[in-house]
Amino acid sequence: MKAIRVEKFGGPEVLQLVEVEKPIVGPHQVLIEVRAIGVNPVETYIRSGNYGNMMTPPYTPGSDVAGEVIEVGAEITDLKIGDRVYTWNPGGAYAEQMLCERKGVFALPDNASFEQGAALGVPYATAHRALFGRGGARAGESVLIHGASGGVGIACVQLARAFGLTVIGTAGTEEGRRLVSEQGAHQILDHTADNYLMAVSEITGGRGVDLIIEMLANVNLQSDLEVLAQYGRVVIVGNRGEITINPRETMKRDADIRGMTLFNVPPHEVPGIHAALRAGLENGSLNPIIGRRFSLGEAALAHEEIMKSGSWGKIILVP
Repeated sequence: MKAIRVEKFGGPEVLQLVEVEKPIVGPHQVLIEVRAIGVNPVETYIRSGNYGNMMTPPYTPGSDVAGEVIEVGAEITDLKIGDRVYTWNPGGAYAEQMLCERKGVFALPDNASFEQGAALGVPYATAHRALFGRGGARAGESVLIHGASGGVGIACVQLARAFGLTVIGTAGTEEGRRLVSEQGAHQILDHTADNYLMAVSEITGGRGVDLIIEMLANVNLQSDLEVLAQYGRVVIVGNRGEITINPRETMKRDADIRGMTLFNVPPHEVPGIHAALRAGLENGSLNPIIGRRFSLGEAALAHEEIMKSGSWGKIILVP
């Protein structure tokens, strides 16, 4: 079968399409015929060697696919050949077939496409964890979602709106802002405009926002603190460098800055997160939006695209 391999850390050019052996299925593993692959920013950080020791070359990147079960391990009784599934399973996604541990495989509802399934594992689980697990979102609160037109951002908008929050979303292009509006945000801001966060005070009647989902903390964190409500929280989902902040802004509000990464989710919380995502797909409150599609051999182009500002929707590889 064909797969993308990374033989050494580096730029997108290290993503090479090669022929590899078909995986051997262990007793607690599942083999999936891949129909769609989700591309996530974290995979570019791992590929470049700037994300700790998550992977050691040679390896096949990615964690999110959707497809059909073609083989199950001897100890697995709750999945069968032909089942439609999606995954959150570190490593091995950029391939025609993916070998997964059973705990990282989840049923894909019939009303969701394979491409939508490939958009779930990291983006929607991250959004759920950011809003509820780390952010402590409560119905009736307000939330500011930076980069709301991206894969995680759209997931946050849909989840927050379904849960009863007042949603303010930002995006850097007209197309992105239109998408954020279509997905249910009550207010949309242009984050390329000067002092755009000044509008938050007017939108919230001067009290500020209760929760901020931050995708680029090294740029926005100080400004975030200045528009938080009393007892507000900032959850940092993304960051690309250092920043100097004035901690007095947290003191004035009894505010919290909370970091998160999906890799730190306690194992006992994972089934609940994906049960919520499945329910949202089935009842229509969650609707993953697909942006650009690339072939498996165009993985390097997909990595370049996902790091561009102004991108919207989920980037997908199709084997």
